[in-house]
Amino acid sequence: MLTIENGAEGTVVIVGRLDAAQCPAAQSFLDRVQGTVTVDCSRLEYISSAGLGVLLKTQKRLLGSGGKLRLIGVNRHLQDIFKYSGFDQIFEIEPAA
Repeated sequence: MLTIENGAEGTVVIVGRLDAAQCPAAQSFLDRVQGTVTVDCSRLEYISSAGLGVLLKTQKRLLGSGGKLRLIGVNRHLQDIFKYSGFDQIFEIEPAA
């Protein structure tokens, strides 16, 4: 199950599991964001390769117009996934406190 919605101060909050089944809804939501977007991942439990693809597609689109994705509240497990996939070089990532 996945919930993605606008949070406080213009953030995007992702809750649950971003897997292949949830990617179409996540992509549809992220296709509407503009500029520099902060994504709160503090309640994101899991991300699949398909989920990484959604973030990458969004990042490429935003970079093309002068924006970017910032990922905040990233837990240790997700940090490892981003590191091993090389995505830690693509995104600005702020670990969970």
